[in-house]
Amino acid sequence: MTQTGIVTTEDGCRLAWRLDGPRGAAVLLLSNSLGTDMQMWSQQVETFAARYRVLRYDTRGHGASSVTPGDYGLDRLGRDAVALLDALDIERTYYCGVSLGGMIGQWLAHRVPERLTRLVLSNTSAFMGPPASWQTRIDAVRRAGMEAIAEAVLSRWLTERFAAARPDLAAALLATLQATDPQGYAGCCAAIRDMDLRPAADRITTPALVIGGSEDPATPPDHAEALARHLQGATLLMLPTAHLANIEAPSAFNAAVLDFLSAGR
Repeated sequence: MTQTGIVTTEDGCRLAWRLDGPRGAAVLLLSNSLGTDMQMWSQQVETFAARYRVLRYDTRGHGASSVTPGDYGLDRLGRDAVALLDALDIERTYYCGVSLGGMIGQWLAHRVPERLTRLVLSNTSAFMGPPASWQTRIDAVRRAGMEAIAEAVLSRWLTERFAAARPDLAAALLATLQATDPQGYAGCCAAIRDMDLRPAADRITTPALVIGGSEDPATPPDHAEALARHLQGATLLMLPTAHLANIEAPSAFNAAVLDFLSAGR
């Protein structure tokens, strides 16, 4: 069963969402990476929806969700996820986030752990400094639009061999990135620029699976290793991918996530 809709947050941002899977099943919330939208999960939904009620949404500033002015903070993006759960009367959820989505997941596990059952953090980090590098990206996008950074970002998302083997997927990702509103993208970049979740990591007790990419230049293996080391009882899995492991290695990604989530049922 599929449902779609819009949730409006207290500051007027409209968040686009979609639910797939059997009514009454446990909910699995998926959160997209910077510069993508809910379609990044297209290779996961059918598999995950066989067991879970899969909830996807477009992060503020992305896809069909509103683009609000100014810089966004991780607290703002985390409260968006809580607002979505509240509006849909979802008390607890399994959670899986890639990159920025993984940062939002860490915020949720720290600030509202009672809302999470199990947590998958893929190709993400507790800290992605230095802030100056993010400010440079923000300035470039606000000055010259998404074309200023699109090709460079895509090269970090996928390995060269995968992009050559699946030009269709590479082209679709590039098109989504180019279509992202520069203000929305820059706003979320600011959330990453200002983020430092390292002090919170040791206090997160939600059972977690950390997935890293052995060829990820955006959040290199040592980021995944550090995150798994600080989260209490976390499991670490490294896949032979760049930054978007769920797209580059969907079979291995899907199997690992389902195995981990089912251990908590």
